[in-house]
Amino acid sequence: MRIVGGKYRHRIITWPDDQTHTRPTKDRVREAVFSALGDISGCTTLDLYAGSGAMGIEALSREAGFCYFVDIAPIALKTIKSNITSLNISNEEYMVIARKDFDAIKFIDKKVDLLILDPPYKEGKYNEIIDACQDILNEHHVIVCESDHKLSFNEEDYKKIKEYKYGEILVTILWK
Repeated sequence: MRIVGGKYRHRIITWPDDQTHTRPTKDRVREAVFSALGDISGCTTLDLYAGSGAMGIEALSREAGFCYFVDIAPIALKTIKSNITSLNISNEEYMVIARKDFDAIKFIDKKVDLLILDPPYKEGKYNEIIDACQDILNEHHVIVCESDHKLSFNEEDYKKIKEYKYGEILVTILWK
């Protein structure tokens, strides 16, 4: 797996060798998402259910100002830290939080501009997580959701920017 854009472009990163808990986001999906997002310079990103950290690292590569990487699986945390180290990402640019989704939110001390959600598909906690994150999200923010089915959101709160289908994967980008 490689970083597809920005200052770490073409750099190789690894992913957890654990197919039961982690699904790495494919290069072409990340490329489509970040092309749709455009300029994210200076944004604070929350990569919830980070897995390999690929989405958050992609954001940092494209000049996001800071990224929180959240996961609970020890193999994912080890992989995220290994990828960050291999790319020499500065300690001032990230924080790795080893907590479950709702517990991790308490450790976020900056307002988030970009929320990346790729939870276990079977749990389907998208709306619950978005609701729980309201206090840490900037007034105008973007949410990227990866799922295996069409998601519904409160259309009064969010405008759908893009929706991509890649085989079984559906990526929805929302703006507020």
